[in-house]
Amino acid sequence: MSDRLDDLERRIDELRAGVRRAMRVKDTATARTLRAELRGVERTWDALVSAAPAGDPDPEPVAPRLVTVREQVHQGLTLLGACAQPRLIVAVGLAFCGGTLRSNQLTSLRRDEARSFKASPYGRPFYLCAALTDRLSPARGLLAVSTWPQARRMVGPLSPRVDFLTCAIAVAGQLDPDHAELGDLQPGATRLLSRMARNIPGAADGDLGPPDPDRVIEAARAELAVHAERDTHDRAELAERAASQLGDTARLFGAATLSTVAKKEITG
Repeated sequence: MSDRLDDLERRIDELRAGVRRAMRVKDTATARTLRAELRGVERTWDALVSAAPAGDPDPEPVAPRLVTVREQVHQGLTLLGACAQPRLIVAVGLAFCGGTLRSNQLTSLRRDEARSFKASPYGRPFYLCAALTDRLSPARGLLAVSTWPQARRMVGPLSPRVDFLTCAIAVAGQLDPDHAELGDLQPGATRLLSRMARNIPGAADGDLGPPDPDRVIEAARAELAVHAERDTHDRAELAERAASQLGDTARLFGAATLSTVAKKEITG
């Protein structure tokens, strides 16, 4: 079996290198053929290494674990690495995580997370919280992860653009064979990257074909270099204000705005 596995592993390496070469020259037909062969070889390899010894009883089937909405959102945000709107989180979940999210499922998520935190502070490994504006109030529609540094959860003047470029790099990295495990390049992921590339100067080729992930990454990093220093400075200042002025709950979910206070007084 050992020799057979060695042969399969060498073939897997050859096929992966072939797919990378085909994608670099945009030979989609060859890339598709090589990926199909690669999947077959990988399945053969998996079957060999997971085969049970003769005479062993078949293992009991294990029911798949249900992935909750908050776990799917956490997966999407972790992949993106930056504050994001629900529709982008949903698109990433569908493209890369096999998710079943819908935007309306995220409507009350942050409010539910805040209630859970107030009832039992830090009782969970993470919370899906708010990005905070320069007024230290929650940014409309932007979600973040509580375990991120405070500065990453702040939104300065340049932060929306910086976060968009960061997300584009993350999405492109998932489609780049040099940075991601090979397999089906899902159409949803390619469409998502195409939409993002159109908003980054130099990232799109101008044709109707799928974008080159390496080119998207290069273009996004080039623009990011222009904004990153200023944005990092702005976020650090806002994070210092948040740390000195807000309590634990407000640092995650934002301080009440004047309009929120007025509404509570009227309805109270």
